[in-house]
Amino acid sequence: MNEPMLKQMKPAAIGSAEFFARTQARLNFDVPPGLVDPNIIPRTGDAGNDRMLEIVAVEQPVRPAAVLIPVVDHPEPTVLLTQRSEHLSSHAGQISFPGGKIDATDASPMDAALREADEEVGLKRDFIEPIGYLDLYGTAFGFRILPTVARVKPGFTLRINEAEVVDAFEVPLAFLMNPENHQIHAKEFRGMERSYYAMPFAERYIWGATAGILRVLYERIYLA
Repeated sequence: MNEPMLKQMKPAAIGSAEFFARTQARLNFDVPPGLVDPNIIPRTGDAGNDRMLEIVAVEQPVRPAAVLIPVVDHPEPTVLLTQRSEHLSSHAGQISFPGGKIDATDASPMDAALREADEEVGLKRDFIEPIGYLDLYGTAFGFRILPTVARVKPGFTLRINEAEVVDAFEVPLAFLMNPENHQIHAKEFRGMERSYYAMPFAERYIWGATAGILRVLYERIYLA
C-alpha cells in the first residue's frame, strides 16, 4: 500500500496465466527482517498509518504472523477468504485470509500459513503451490503479517473449524484487483487520521488488513 491516495486507474485486464507468471517473476521467499525486528517499521505510504505503526512498535512487542492468499486457478481465478468466528479475541467476525501467529515449530512463515489453512478450513497442501511472499504488512494490534501468495488447484473439499472461522467463500480475483472497487475510508487513531481500504462484495464487507493486503497485491502485480 505505497500510495493509498493515488487516483484510481482503469483495471488492467490480465488472464490467469499472466497473473501467475507475473507473480512468480516478482515475488520470492526472502523473509524480510522487519518480521521480527521492532526497529524496522513496515511502511504503507500513508502518513497516519506509518505514525500509528511507529507508536505501536514502541508500545507492544512485535507479533509475527503469516497468512495465505489462496488464488484458486479457475478459468476466471478466485481468492479464497474466511469469516472469523465472533468469539475470537481479535478481529472477531471479520473477513480474513487463512492464517495466524507464527509458532516456534513452524519452519517458515510459509509453513505457518499452510498449517493455518489446513487447521482453519481443511485446505490441504496437496492442492497448494506457494509462489512467494508479498510485502510485510503491519497492523494496529502489533501484528507483522507476511502473506504467502499461492496457486490453488480446484477440486479441494473444505472442512470448516468453527472454533476459528464460521465460513469460507471465494471472490473473483478480477473484482478484487479492480481499483474501482477499492474504497478508501478513514478513522481516527489518537488524534491522527489514518486511511484504510474497503472492498465490499455482495453482503461481504472486506476491509482493514485483508483489503490492505489485497491492495498491495494489486500494486505489486498489476502496477509494478
